[in-house]
Formats: sequence, structure tokens, C-alpha cells
Amino acid sequence: MCTAIVSVDPSSPVPVLLVGVRDEFVARSWRPPARHWPDRPRLVGGRDLRAGGTWLAADPVAHRAATVLNARGAMAPEEGRLSRGELPLRVAADGKLGRIDLPRFDPFLLIGAEPDAVRLWHWDGADLAERELGAGLHMVLNSGLEGAGQQAGATEDAHMAARLAYFRPLFDAARRPEPRPDSAPAGAAWGQWLPLVEGAGLARTDAASLLPLVEIEEGRVWGTTSVSLLALSADGLRYDFRASPGDGGVWTRVV
Repeated sequence: MCTAIVSVDPSSPVPVLLVGVRDEFVARSWRPPARHWPDRPRLVGGRDLRAGGTWLAADPVAHRAATVLNARGAMAPEEGRLSRGELPLRVAADGKLGRIDLPRFDPFLLIGAEPDAVRLWHWDGADLAERELGAGLHMVLNSGLEGAGQQAGATEDAHMAARLAYFRPLFDAARRPEPRPDSAPAGAAWGQWLPLVEGAGLARTDAASLLPLVEIEEGRVWGTTSVSLLALSADGLRYDFRASPGDGGVWTRVV
């Protein structure tokens, strides 16, 4: 149940804000954000060690970022399947999705952000839809933009609906920050948003938690493994990162 939160305000000196909450099995190996890809030396992002891709990538020179979430739909055939972790790298590097062999990818929701435009691609295994995210606040979950694809009766969907219902009003009410590409610490830069992306005081086992942590079965724990905060403007790109949210993790400045 990954979550992305996007705020677009063309009148702001920092017109685009992007929050990326990554949920995964906690035992899955990964590396913190860095320049992990020699063939794309400008890109910065966390690296998944199983498939080699990423859940979020940024190009600080182009002031561009991209993040991917799993979506609902028909899965790709096992033979020849490609990792969705390639997609943020592609969009962060090129600013577009380009020509890809879509049937080889499992369903995805892919966000590409630049200071003057934010795009959302949705692949459900059969059709690709593209739309621009205009001015305002947008929440994207595995069930879709604003949970548009929620299925009644599904436990996971009930949790996503609870998350959306709890956190959207909080973000709507919070003062929109204007993080600049300077050395201010995360707390000063992100203001009223920081306690929200730190969980707003909810227990990680709460159905509405933005930072869930649950035992799926004996020995397998699933939940939020990191949170990324990005601010995109004509002046630059700011990228703050926190691993192990809720468990003593600290915010680090990536770019």
C-alpha cells in the first residue's frame, strides 16, 4: 500500500511537492538514495537490490522526479516480465515514458514531476491512461488516484480508504510548505507537513496509518520502509529522506 502525495501550486515559488511513502516486505534488501546507476549518472534514488531499479528517482540538474506504485489489473506473464523499478529511472532521466513494451510490465501508477507539470500514467495490464495533475492536492494509492479503483470488501482497500479519509483533510488543512534548495533542516523546510508524513501520531498498526507495519504471516513483516520528500522549483530540487520511519530513523538531506 504505497502512497504518493502531490501538491501543485503554479503561483508558489516551489510549485510542486512530492511525498513518496514506500511500503514493502521489510526483509527486502535495498540501498539508500545515491547515484547507483553508472549509465544514468545524474539520477539519485534508492536502489532495490532484488531487481536493480528504484521506487523513486530524481534528476537534480533537470529538477525532475518520478515515482512508481503497484496498481490493480492483469499481471504480466512470468516469462519475460520486466521490473517496474525501471520506470522511475526512465521518466526522471527523459521526462517522458517513451516507447516501452507495456505487456511485459505488471500494472503500475507512475508519477513524473517537473516544476511546470506533473503527469500520472496508469497501466492496468490492458490499457495505458495518461493525465496531468493540475493545481491542488492529489493522493495516489495502489487503488488509484484518490482511491478511484477501491473494491468493496477487500481488507487492503479498506485500509487505503481509511488512510485517505484520515490524512487528506489533515494535508488540506496544513499550511503548504515552500522548501527551498538550501541547508535548512527538514523540520524547518517542511513545516506543518513533517508531523503528518511522520504518521500524525497514529499507531503503525492502525488501519488508517500512513506508515503501516504489520505481520502478514509468521516471520514476514510488511510496512513502510522509507519516506521521501521532494520539492521542485525553477531554483532547484530538494530531496529529504527518512528510513525506518517510526523506529528512530532520522531525516537526511539527499540533495
